[in-house]
Amino acid sequence: MARDRRSSKKTSGPSQDPLETRYPNIAAWVQDGWIEIGRDDHSRSFVRALDIGGMVWEGEAEYPTLDAALRALDNGIATWLNGHG
Repeated sequence: MARDRRSSKKTSGPSQDPLETRYPNIAAWVQDGWIEIGRDDHSRSFVRALDIGGMVWEGEAEYPTLDAALRALDNGIATWLNGHG
């Protein structure tokens, strides 16, 4: 039987997830809230941040790239947190 090499992989210490590094506010937000990406019938925005109380931030209808949408989301969450923290 072949061994799964992924399970025997050793790490030299904790490393930060690239997504967490690039979008720290999104990474923190999804611990207690959630994000939505994509269009739906209930919102005009492409990206949104929500919590138990509902929508806290929503972006534009379109972005040139997914990275641009995620950067806007990360900045929007940071702005919201600064006003509600």
